[in-house]
Amino acid sequence: MTDKIKVLVVDDIAETTAHVARLLSFESDMEVVGTAATGNDALRIARDVRPDVILMDVNMPGLDGIETTERLSRELPASSTIMMSVQADGEYLRRSMLAGARGYLVKPFSSEELFDSIRGVFVRRPDGAATLVPVGPGTSAASARPKAQIVAVYSPKGGVGSTTVAVNLAVALAAGDKTVALVDADLQFGDVGVMLNLDATKSSVGDVVADLVQGTPEALDAVVVRHRSNVDVLLAPPTPDTGELLTPEHMKTILGRLASSHDFVVVDCSTHLNDATLAVLDMADRVICPVSLEITAIRAARTFVDVSERIGYPEGKLSIVVNRADSNHGITIHDVERSIGRPVEHTIVSDGRSAVQALNHGIPFVTGNRKAQITVDFCAIAEWLEGPRESAAVVEPPKPRVERRLAFARR
Repeated sequence: MTDKIKVLVVDDIAETTAHVARLLSFESDMEVVGTAATGNDALRIARDVRPDVILMDVNMPGLDGIETTERLSRELPASSTIMMSVQADGEYLRRSMLAGARGYLVKPFSSEELFDSIRGVFVRRPDGAATLVPVGPGTSAASARPKAQIVAVYSPKGGVGSTTVAVNLAVALAAGDKTVALVDADLQFGDVGVMLNLDATKSSVGDVVADLVQGTPEALDAVVVRHRSNVDVLLAPPTPDTGELLTPEHMKTILGRLASSHDFVVVDCSTHLNDATLAVLDMADRVICPVSLEITAIRAARTFVDVSERIGYPEGKLSIVVNRADSNHGITIHDVERSIGRPVEHTIVSDGRSAVQALNHGIPFVTGNRKAQITVDFCAIAEWLEGPRESAAVVEPPKPRVERRLAFARR
């Protein structure tokens, strides 16, 4: 019986407790070791049975689920709590995570959702570090490696192909025998999972928000997914409300953790210049700004260049890449450079057939169509990133950023 996940079910509705216990009885790797109808009973029973996972109802008379969870997280840190609630709004989720819950189920939930949540938090439990398999080299090797290069892909204008650039650039870098992590930092509506045929409901950064709040970033190792291209992927949460829980400090922690075990960390950023996005841009060694040959995209890029200069980013940090550069819209590369005031570092051809096929099959065209010109273009950018970063190394460090936080952050 020691190999089973020990579960304590806490709910003031007896029918719910009985139903959940019955579902768990059919799973060979799970065992219900106790039930409770109140918060005080849950505390008492948990101290005796030391469960691996506690299923906790939010609304109970007397000591509610959130306060009970907060006490349990202090007294029994090895027990992971999954909150159960009919409330699906972000405030309940936020309070639960801050109290120490490591999962959140909205009633009614399916048996698969229940089982997946229990197994997921069990793998990431605080005392289960030995069961985690780090996605990159071990800490001893990481301490000897050169500093990883963090590459943020950001455009202030949607629809210019930023996610396509980030995904295929990461794959191109991995094809060159580099260890690469890809982070979907569009925390509310990220599409990296769609392009790579990965399911964010199975594994995403949203699963470890509580761990990040509690200062255990090593839990990230359990939710980073190895794609067939050998890129390690950290997906955005499957729901927007979970993404709101991630702070700028969390993003810095995430990038720092991944940078310790990879040669490159490629980040697909949201178009919104909020605090979380600014945190990523601050940490990035290079910021790639994709631009299409459209007036609105060029004007937005010009504005971002102005913002980056006022922030104090080194000139060599920001690079302009024109996507769909051979599109015939009456605008030339020279027009882009003249309008933005920066040279265009690289261009990527338009290849609608390859892009659509890649999206429909979840296979990046850098992998699925190696001979295409669009693949050649991405490989050229990857080779450029692998080269020396002279221009970014000789400039002064960024200026203080207090004022820009008020001017540009979207709260």
